[in-house]
Formats: sequence, structure tokens, C-alpha cells
Amino acid sequence: MAGSIFGSAFRISTFGESHGKAIGVVIDGCPAGLVIDEEFIQSELDRRRPGQSNIVTQRKESDTVQILSGIFEGKSTGTPLAMVIYNGDQRSQDYGHIADKYRPSHADYTYQVKYGIRDYRGGGRSSARETAARVAAGAIAKLLLAQQGVHIQAYVSQVGPLILQKSATELDLSLTESNDVRCPDPAMAEQMIDLIKAVRKDGDTIGGVVSAVITGCPVGLGEPAFDKLHADLGKAMLSINACKGFEYGSGFAGVSMRGSEHNDSFYQEDGKILTRTNHSGGIQGGISNGMDITFRVAFKPVATIIPEQESVNEQGEAVTVTGKGRHDPCVLPRAVPIVESMAALVLADHLLRQQMVKLP
Repeated sequence: MAGSIFGSAFRISTFGESHGKAIGVVIDGCPAGLVIDEEFIQSELDRRRPGQSNIVTQRKESDTVQILSGIFEGKSTGTPLAMVIYNGDQRSQDYGHIADKYRPSHADYTYQVKYGIRDYRGGGRSSARETAARVAAGAIAKLLLAQQGVHIQAYVSQVGPLILQKSATELDLSLTESNDVRCPDPAMAEQMIDLIKAVRKDGDTIGGVVSAVITGCPVGLGEPAFDKLHADLGKAMLSINACKGFEYGSGFAGVSMRGSEHNDSFYQEDGKILTRTNHSGGIQGGISNGMDITFRVAFKPVATIIPEQESVNEQGEAVTVTGKGRHDPCVLPRAVPIVESMAALVLADHLLRQQMVKLP
């Protein structure tokens, strides 16, 4: 089965479960000679790890990464690059009460039917813990992209009904990491944090939106039919736990515009072809046009809540389910580095497919 493999020229395969011994990733296709900054990789994992603030799950994991292969004297060798992160703070006993029960809006029922067996401890393979492996791989992809002048910045733009009305060009994105919710508008960030705390106090959860901007992307990435750049970005984002929607450029808002309003007029400046507006979100015909790539990712409320819910067990008998254990009241703060990582994996893959990667 290839369900745990992503990418083509820059391909990753992740492994491990939430309450297993470890999680990890193997990268195939990373070109030789890339300087591997292990401190940067760890810093990316630190942005995603649990327990980093009082508005995320309090599971205590250091998420310390170990590189097992594919590196020599600080540079990639071109051979498979393997990384592992050992789990250290599992509380499997917290899940004994749902060993034979299906939690509403979780993968319990679908996994049971598909495989005939499921790991109920924290959701097993369906747990968002798996995304730590993606972030580790995404850090390598980011290092590769940085060499080509490509940078990705994601941030929280909505929590529940609280919507950041400013666009990325109106924001100081360097402020994204200055607060726990990762919103670059300090006043809005404070409101978002207060809302998440209130929701958590109620034993409930809440969703929202992560927005992202990719700068420095060259013209020509993406394929004309099934591997359009935005299609691959959409697949990448929709593979993230709790993701419910993806839009790029004008997205759904574009349907209320006329073509005369929506079209991005071309002009030339300093020998470069640019567009006066960017409703296309940096992608036209499935191929990057050199403008900033903009997209948004919608995340649902976390399915595990404290109040009792109606459900059934494996025998189809009516039961009630109560959430226990340590869970995020809102996935958004920790989703930001995951969104960036998945975007980095897509771009690294397309750069290599287009043979646009040049290392010193």
C-alpha cells in the first residue's frame, strides 16, 4: 500500500503511531550536497510539539529528532534520509474506556471496517501525532527551498467567528511567532487566545483557518493536467488531520466577481512579467506564474470533547462516550508549521521534477 507515501521526485514515507514506540520518516530524492541544519529541523518540530502553551494539548513530548542516515559531514549524501522521533509521554490508559466504542467524528469506525483491527490508543495511525514526521521532512524541504530563494509563511487568520480582516500584504508576518496562537495581529491574537481558553473551560473545541503565503516561487512549477500545482497543494493540505477545506487565490470569494474584475492584468517591470492583481493566487493553468502563492486551509473543531455524546460500540449497541486524556481545544496554533511543511514538500517535489534545483 502507498497510503503513507507522498511526493514523486522528493518522496517521503512516514511511519509510527500515537502510542507506539516512535514515529518517523524516510525521504527519498533529497539531492546530495544540501547543508542539513539539525538545529533548524528541531526548531520546526518545537513549533509543532505538544505542551508548548496553555492553549494546546498538555502531553509532554520533547519531539527530539534523530537523523539515522543520509547525512555525512553535515551534508545530504543523496541516499535515503531517515529520521526518527521517539514517543515518551503516552498515557494509553486514558483510552481504555473507548476500546470498543466509536468516538463521534473520529476514524475509529472507518479504521475498524477497513482493516478489521484498530489501535484505539490515541487514534493510532489516525492521530495528528503522525504530523511530527511530516514537519521533520518539511524542514529538509524548507532548507532546500531556501537555497532557491523560496520561503513559506503561514499564520492563523480565523478562530471560530473571529476573522482577521487584513490581507498578508497589510500584516507584519514577522509577528506570527510572537504569541501562542500564531496570529500576526497582536490585538486579534489576544481575542483568539481568550476565545480558545473559554472554549477549553467548557470542555469543548473550536476550529478556524490557517492562511499561507509563498514568496520567491519561480515561474513554471506544476503540470498542465492532473498534477497542477494547486491540485497538489490541495491534496497536501487535505491530508492534514482535521482539515476540511482548501482554497487558493480568490477562492470561493471569486464566484461573486465578474471576469473583468477577476482577471489579473499583466505588465512588465525591470524585465519581469508581473500581474497588477493576484486573484489567481500565483498559479494559472496549474502552473506558478511568479507571483506570491496564497492559500487558506480550514480546520474543523477537534472531535474529542468532554461532554457526553451518543454513539455505538462494536456490537452496534447504544453507548455514551466521554472525552478523556490530553487534547487540543483548537488545532490551529500547531497546524501552522504543518501547513508550511506540507507546502514545502509540494514545492520541493515540483522544483526537482522541473530540474530547477541548484546547490552551491
